[in-house]
Amino acid sequence: MASSNSFFTTPTKTPSEKSSRKTQNSTRMDASESRSRFEAYNRLQAAAVAFGEKLPIPEIVALGGQSDGKSSLLEALLGFRFNVREVEMGTRRPLILQMVHDPTALEPRCRFQDEDSEEYGNPVVLASAIADIIKSRTEALLKKTKTAVSSIPIVMRAEYAHCPNLTIIDTPGFVLKARKGEPENTPQEILSMVKSLASPPHRILLFLQQSSVEWCSSLWLDSIREIDPAFRRTIVVVSKFDNRLKEFGDRWEVDKYLSASGYLGDNTHPFFVALPKDRNTVSNDEFRRQISQVDSEVLRHLRDGVKGGFDEEKFRSHIGFGCLREYLESELQKRYKEAAPATLALLEQRCGEVASELCRMESKIQATSDIAHLRKYAMLYTASISNHVSALIEGAADPAPEQWGKTTMEEQSGSGIGSWPGVTSEVKPANSSLRLYGGAAFERVMFEFRCAAYSIECPSVSREKVANILLAHTGKRGGRGLTEAAAEIARAAARSWLAPLLDTACDRLAFVLENLFDLALERNRAYESQNGKKHCSMDGYVGFHAALRHAYNRFLKDLAKQCKQLLRHHLDSVTSPYSLVCYENDFEGGSLSNASSFQKINRASAGLFSFELSECGTDSHDETIKDQENRPPEKNVQQITPGKGKESREALRECQMTVPETPSPEQPSDVGYAVKKEFVNGMDIGVRKRVSRVTRNSSRIGGQDGGGTLFGNDDGSSRCSSAYTEICSSAAQHFARIREVLIERSVMSTLNSGFLTPCREKLVVALCLELFAVNDEKFTDMFVAPGAIEVLQNERQSLQKRQKILQTCLNEFKTVAQSLC
Repeated sequence: MASSNSFFTTPTKTPSEKSSRKTQNSTRMDASESRSRFEAYNRLQAAAVAFGEKLPIPEIVALGGQSDGKSSLLEALLGFRFNVREVEMGTRRPLILQMVHDPTALEPRCRFQDEDSEEYGNPVVLASAIADIIKSRTEALLKKTKTAVSSIPIVMRAEYAHCPNLTIIDTPGFVLKARKGEPENTPQEILSMVKSLASPPHRILLFLQQSSVEWCSSLWLDSIREIDPAFRRTIVVVSKFDNRLKEFGDRWEVDKYLSASGYLGDNTHPFFVALPKDRNTVSNDEFRRQISQVDSEVLRHLRDGVKGGFDEEKFRSHIGFGCLREYLESELQKRYKEAAPATLALLEQRCGEVASELCRMESKIQATSDIAHLRKYAMLYTASISNHVSALIEGAADPAPEQWGKTTMEEQSGSGIGSWPGVTSEVKPANSSLRLYGGAAFERVMFEFRCAAYSIECPSVSREKVANILLAHTGKRGGRGLTEAAAEIARAAARSWLAPLLDTACDRLAFVLENLFDLALERNRAYESQNGKKHCSMDGYVGFHAALRHAYNRFLKDLAKQCKQLLRHHLDSVTSPYSLVCYENDFEGGSLSNASSFQKINRASAGLFSFELSECGTDSHDETIKDQENRPPEKNVQQITPGKGKESREALRECQMTVPETPSPEQPSDVGYAVKKEFVNGMDIGVRKRVSRVTRNSSRIGGQDGGGTLFGNDDGSSRCSSAYTEICSSAAQHFARIREVLIERSVMSTLNSGFLTPCREKLVVALCLELFAVNDEKFTDMFVAPGAIEVLQNERQSLQKRQKILQTCLNEFKTVAQSLC
């Protein structure tokens, strides 16, 4: 039996007993150091798997196709069979095999690491049960995650007298086609997962390929080359080598194949391995004897069955399982020794980081019982968020607008408001394709509202409706039926069409400001990270963050509601029967210089967004608009705000008059008398002219006897049609005048003062009143939700356990480092 296991122990022959004893002592010391080093890395690896630590531990990753012999190689390394091959693609999860050489373990002692823990379960008595455990754990996780493969590894520790000190990560085998019942993309998922496992530079790649596959037609060699182009950390193993032996007749054929020249490079020397094909149940001793026998038969065939043999000096060290086993163990130990100093430094760093995390967790648990402490830092945090909101409104450009900003289309989609009500044409303001936020996005919505409002014209009115309104005003207000009818039509149209626009503008602006909360949180995190200020961090207090966000959104909803009410009040004022907006065109007095000055101010306010900054292709119509936006106006051409015409300029010129107070019932009903005393002589002339024009209009409608038909088909149909046209034209002028006065005098200033000013000056006060002006019991509800204390305590316990494990690993590696000196 000793001869059958000759490759597991290397006897040492010395010329004298003294030197033999000295060599044996040295060998024992080396073995002891190697064992301690291996145990330290195994424990560190278990901690890394349990706690998700990213540590550069030297590891061997087995790669290959589904039928390339990876599972048989693992069994041979372990020294016993556990039927991994019977588990069809059982390594759907990575399998970390920690093999520990223990001379006292005459039978294998295998234990699986508990899921999400660094502890190991009870030893598995039957080796045949190992495959069942691997299969059941794999199926349970895949069912839980609803995936075909998973990168979460299974960890198995095997202690045995006939296995080396070696750790190998067995990966799912490459496949070309998914199994029945699996997703079609399973092969791609396996390939992607294996590449991610093999990519870290501290891992050694053990690539297996059948000997029957030619190098030039290898399916997976290119995938390995993508991970390790020069094969600097790749060990290539040609499996099932005995299947190829019968093809060799001469020495040059064997040497050419063994060299693999032209495919793997001059510095890459593959190993050639053959393992027993007999899958019958045999004892562990018989299994190891068969492995040794196959190695001997392969060498005998190469020496005696091939003419001229083979180049033993060059290739003997790479033929047979025994050579591969010794090389893997020595290579891993060499990597362990080289990585020990860096691992020690990294462990010290991680122990310090875990200690800091544990201190912060202790502070959080302590803070839950210190109400004054919570109030102080919660107020500081709230004030910081409010300051960041103000900075974003004022024009701060961090975080990156490319990532956090929104285009006009994205704002419309996110707010749920697709288009402006009543606007049939597309409203596309300048810079609509740029990603903006804060004050810039607010001003863009304001300009978009102006464009939408000025694109609406007074809707057409039926003859019946005009007749009803006009006849109701016949004989009233001093015979001004025509003017009153047109004004009433304009007022109704303004109330019907402009009110939804005002509400939409408030909703859109509120959405823009609502987005600033997440940006303020991101700015606060960035500033804390840059300045290293964590004393007022509220991370982890989910209840408080939810309450803060709710208070912020509620503040904006109240602002939007107040703005809607105020704008509706302004709309009611300009559309009131007592308002003189519709008659301002009849008063010819006033200062034209003031009107001209107001027009310049109007154009300046509207032209702020006239510079197109985006780079996007548009049709010819958009190009025309773009040119108009980006080209300064010529000296002899007056710049006109979209939707404004001649009637708009007249309204701007004439709206500079002081509107008289609403007349009381005691005053005469004739408006002419009401305003006559309020203006200068020039205005009195305007009143007399208006009265004479209204008289002429009334005589044209009613006929000489005042009893003619309205819009009939008699001989005066042309005159009636002219009257209907005149009323509609006059109503359109009145509508444009009402719209102009409403937008320029009221809407823009109201929206700015109603949204931006409170956000700058009142936000922090409003948030603090809602969050902190409560009793202690209600206040602590935001921080101590049901089960919150238990969650924090569990996190602290996990950190303490991690700290303990890492500290143990650190002490062990300090001992290892001392032995290397």
